[in-house]
Amino acid sequence: MNQERLRTLGLNIKFARMKKNLSQEELAELIDTSRTTISMIETARQNPTVLKVIDISKVLNIDINELIKDV
Repeated sequence: MNQERLRTLGLNIKFARMKKNLSQEELAELIDTSRTTISMIETARQNPTVLKVIDISKVLNIDINELIKDV
């Protein structure tokens, strides 16, 4: 995945998380990962697995298509 696509995915996740008024720490706890992992995904420094994106979409109660929009 190229860097621009990772950046778009990260921003989509960040905005969805913020809409739910969740901190990175809270989201991380809900999907059983670290806050650092969430930060790295949101800032395009880590390419999340498909399963991780699915977990995020479920916790945020958002269609996965919204998270991968424009990616």
